[in-house]
Amino acid sequence: MKKKKQRKTKVFVKPIVKKNQQQQSNVDHITGNKIPKSFVFSRGKLPGPIRQLQMDLRKLMLPYTALNLKEKKRNNLKDFLNVAGPMGVTHFLILSKTETSPFLRVAKTPQGPTLTFKIHEYSLAVDIAQSQLRPRCPQDLFKNPPLIVLSGFAAGDEHLKLTTTVFKNIFPDIDINTVKLSSCQRIVLLNYNKDTKLIDFRHYSIRLQPVGVSRRIRKFVHNHQVPDLRNLKDVSDFLTKVGYGSESEADEEAATVTLTSDLSRVNRASTKSAVKLQEIGPRMTLQLTKIEGGLCSGEVMFSEYGNAGNKIKPDSEKGNEKEDGDNDDEMGYSDEDNEREDNEDDIEESEEDDEED
Repeated sequence: MKKKKQRKTKVFVKPIVKKNQQQQSNVDHITGNKIPKSFVFSRGKLPGPIRQLQMDLRKLMLPYTALNLKEKKRNNLKDFLNVAGPMGVTHFLILSKTETSPFLRVAKTPQGPTLTFKIHEYSLAVDIAQSQLRPRCPQDLFKNPPLIVLSGFAAGDEHLKLTTTVFKNIFPDIDINTVKLSSCQRIVLLNYNKDTKLIDFRHYSIRLQPVGVSRRIRKFVHNHQVPDLRNLKDVSDFLTKVGYGSESEADEEAATVTLTSDLSRVNRASTKSAVKLQEIGPRMTLQLTKIEGGLCSGEVMFSEYGNAGNKIKPDSEKGNEKEDGDNDDEMGYSDEDNEREDNEDDIEESEEDDEED
């Protein structure tokens, strides 16, 4: 009798994730600083265009934000705050709409401060793309966080200095000695106009073009396709054809840089490339109206309406506070504990779906 060979059964062991490994994921391994993360959500009912602006802001804050964050009417500010701690979320971007205009609040968790901006004008990313002849949005454009550039805030008052600090800390720090040029693909520009007291908010994509190389040559190198030479007498005609030999695409010295490493088949190391910025949206015109010491509450440190130093709020934002409810200022302490736990579960489930995507 032959003995039957017993098959070895494989035992699946679920990996154990230690707390130290979770903490390391929230820390930049190069700079050693904590990586800022954000939630972008709304308070109250929003019209369709403002809802799309919320999605554009989530896309702008990638990759360290919850792109598929799901909200429910019963979720209050404390629900988001309780979930933000374990997930390492450091900032809230809150959109709301009153009878007069929309507002954007930028808050630092868990204890503030909170900056309130009135949105005078805005343009969605889709509107900007439709206005361009060749809109540009590569697939890997949002794999890395954008760079932040602030202009006009240097010689400002204390409230402008605080605004500068908040916006600087919204995005991760970079080390100019170790940063990879290929990761610098987007830039967020904030320009303050001291005459109008308005802030121009712009979002651009960064691309490099080799200086002195025509568009035909660049397309030939990128696409790897044999060009159509049937109507040409010589290969040199393909290179020197009128309209392609010398393009006026940012060949100025002020807009050129010398690369230290290879970025693509066209942009090679030790060659000069022209820096091109193309707007991808969203675009906003903001006005700083109020700074609160806490998280959507606390002492009013600055007010455009002259109520700094107390908790009196301008009339233009009373409608906003009614939509938000008293939960924002009171942090939702009147809610039942069981209902709060259910709300936290809803937010956590949406976060897990976002991580799987």
